[in-house]
Amino acid sequence: MSMSSNELHTRELARRESQSLSGGGAARQAKHHQQGKLLARERLDLLLDPGSFQEFDQLVASRATDFGAPSPEQRVPGDGFVTGFGRIDGRTVFVFAQDFTVYGGSLSATNAAKICKIMDRALEVGAPLIGLNDSGGARIQEGVASLGGYADIFLRNTLASGVVPQISAVLGPCAGGAVYSPAITDFVLMVQGTAHMFVTGPDVIKAVTHEEVSKEDLGGALTHNQTSGVAHFMADDDRQCLAQIRELLSFLPSNNLDDPPRRPTNDPIDRADAALDTLIPASSDQAYDMREAIRAIADEGYFFEVQEHFAPNLVIGFARLNGRSVGIVANQPLHLAGVLDINASVKGARFVRFCDAFNIPLVTFEDVPGFLPGTNQEWGGIIRHGAKLLYAFAEATVPKLTVITRKAYGGAYCVMASKHLRTDCNYAWPTAELAVMGAEAAVNVIYKREIDTAADPAAERQRLTQEVRDRFASPFPAAELGYLDAIIRPRDTRRRLIQSLEMLQGKRSPMPAKKHGNIPL
Repeated sequence: MSMSSNELHTRELARRESQSLSGGGAARQAKHHQQGKLLARERLDLLLDPGSFQEFDQLVASRATDFGAPSPEQRVPGDGFVTGFGRIDGRTVFVFAQDFTVYGGSLSATNAAKICKIMDRALEVGAPLIGLNDSGGARIQEGVASLGGYADIFLRNTLASGVVPQISAVLGPCAGGAVYSPAITDFVLMVQGTAHMFVTGPDVIKAVTHEEVSKEDLGGALTHNQTSGVAHFMADDDRQCLAQIRELLSFLPSNNLDDPPRRPTNDPIDRADAALDTLIPASSDQAYDMREAIRAIADEGYFFEVQEHFAPNLVIGFARLNGRSVGIVANQPLHLAGVLDINASVKGARFVRFCDAFNIPLVTFEDVPGFLPGTNQEWGGIIRHGAKLLYAFAEATVPKLTVITRKAYGGAYCVMASKHLRTDCNYAWPTAELAVMGAEAAVNVIYKREIDTAADPAAERQRLTQEVRDRFASPFPAAELGYLDAIIRPRDTRRRLIQSLEMLQGKRSPMPAKKHGNIPL
């Protein structure tokens, strides 16, 4: 007895689904595992809430017929990319995962269209977009069609920017044109040892410039987390990377019209930390860890740092205050005395703009002696790059709070979310020093003649330095001018910040009508 067409179709569906699930076959999957990497579907299982993934276009296959294209019997359903939607902590997210076991995870016109479909849908419904990258690049056999697929994706990355959070995990190779999609997204995560990103690989560099460099040194996770600043997080393996994505999303709203998720907390609003009263060293030349201040005021002492290894003189990341997500920007006296340089300025500006786009209030901890001097900085464009951070803070319309813990010198005082940049609440600890420059440098300018002609120049310098510090470097003149809303005891910082955030709920800051500004890129 012959089977009905329905039975035939059902059997064929099962065959194609099985072929899609098996990817490039058992041998290639085993090799993938031997490299310490999870398979595309295994990654999705760990990333998403159990049982929540719904796949799109599982049966899509390559339509290429040019030279070297796979024959019909070689075409794998899904064409090497797994796309669809699922949930993370109950919230909808759209996701794609490249399967390196199928044609090296190469991008074809077909699987590019699969990605574009879920990107369009993510924009329509206002849900985060997550890309799990593990690809050898464009599918050479398809020529310009594969390059066009990249451009289609880049356009959607750009249109989605500032509308839905976009997160890129690099879990294997990502080279050539493929790198520009992660570069446009909001956060990039990389796995040590297996992830590599570069526009041109070691072989091309050797041929053109005669430089010899390994893949790891050129574009490994440490390089992009520490040196280039392309990546924001570094993980030991796939599992840790996927857990980092889930943790990151817990601080973010689903789109630019939503508020960030609020997490219940038992941490009292008025919890005072007496250790903050003695955190600042007696000498202004001594360093301390600004993270201690951040953790002391955050719910449960938890701070989720972003770009920990890049430009460590500026600390950025997420915390919660009474359950609400806030973005933290803080000078770090442990590194370069907390000065602003090119890398720190760019790092801070990008983070501030992200928080502003997604309704995340900004809390700034300031201890900055100025901008880093030197020919490398000036020739490298510190003026332009420093202006990025200034522009970002001035442009931001979310609630903005600033706490000056110690130094606030020169132009860096203005840049670090000063009252003059429409910051809502500016507070200072009694240890704060607001001045054009440090007292020692100021005395050399103002009282040089008096010191040179004094009977005891060293004693006179010391006396005048203390006089300048008392007169100009304290927080009281700024408070008298209204540049500070209050001088507060350090132990009360958490309470004051939470009360200020409560007051600023529903804040609206009008902006001049314009298409967009022209940030000094």
